[in-house]
Amino acid sequence: MTSAPHIPVLREEAIAALGVHRGGRYIDATFGAGGYTRAIMAQPETRVLAFDRDQTAVKAGQALVDEMHGRLTLVEARFSQLEDVARAQGFAPLDGVVFDIGVSSMQFDQAARGFSFRAEGPLDMRMEGRGRSAADIVNEADVETLADILYFYGEERAARRIARAIVHDREITPFTTTRALAEMIARVAPNRASDIHPATRSFQALRIAVNDELQELLKGLLGAERLLAEGGRLVVVTFHSLEDRIVKQFLAERCGRGETGSRRLPGETPPPPPSFVCEGRQPVTPAPAETAANPRARSAKLRYATRTAAASYPLDERLARLARLPDRDKGKA
Repeated sequence: MTSAPHIPVLREEAIAALGVHRGGRYIDATFGAGGYTRAIMAQPETRVLAFDRDQTAVKAGQALVDEMHGRLTLVEARFSQLEDVARAQGFAPLDGVVFDIGVSSMQFDQAARGFSFRAEGPLDMRMEGRGRSAADIVNEADVETLADILYFYGEERAARRIARAIVHDREITPFTTTRALAEMIARVAPNRASDIHPATRSFQALRIAVNDELQELLKGLLGAERLLAEGGRLVVVTFHSLEDRIVKQFLAERCGRGETGSRRLPGETPPPPPSFVCEGRQPVTPAPAETAANPRARSAKLRYATRTAAASYPLDERLARLARLPDRDKGKA
């Protein structure tokens, strides 16, 4: 097989948790440079349906599709389309689904994509290159909306101060580049307590908002639950607390680790049987050697579970709230 330009974080641990076996049918929900897909297809007769919402990644992956002679199908689609695409392809039930959430190294390293402020680039951040860009949000949203995005998606304590500064400064000169926004944030909300750049959390927040990442993650998890066969594995690698919180609560509920019987009122309906079994010590984190070789791996967490024969769960409102901005009328935490 051709070599990949990027090795996913926790690749060996993810493939082990996925339990890949000969002739299995798997979804790689985040194809990227094909690292997971290559590892899965190293097992004979496996088949993979791979997803990526980035046109560039899909185009670059066509060589691997050709090389696999029908064992690999690569589609440009979002997590929310995972179930529909798999069923349309006749690719169900599944032996495993693996997610590597977030932005790939290739996307961060391409200044023209606007994901990073390390180099001058357009304030874009769109994974698909379509829809509203980060510049559109920054230059059009009101102060309250901007503050909500920065606070809830970036966990930025100075969210209101930054939002007010954005609205003030854009009246003079609209924000069009990553550097201009990063420099403004560093000026109004300097970070003296850490070596993290002051704009890091704001850029994360804008990227999540532009690509609706948390809603897409939740919809992808729900689709995977409905597609997996009994004994099939779900594996998810996340890179920040918002993603991990959704995955952790999703699996806790479905593995029967949510509300306990002692907390139910007399006569209250008991919870449905678990749709997953969670085993082992979790989350799995990178070994020191991996974080030394790749600093981006430091925040990675891997969670996994095995599908049972029980019915899929409906979406719980508590889980849904984790994936969206709160209703402003109900106040902000």
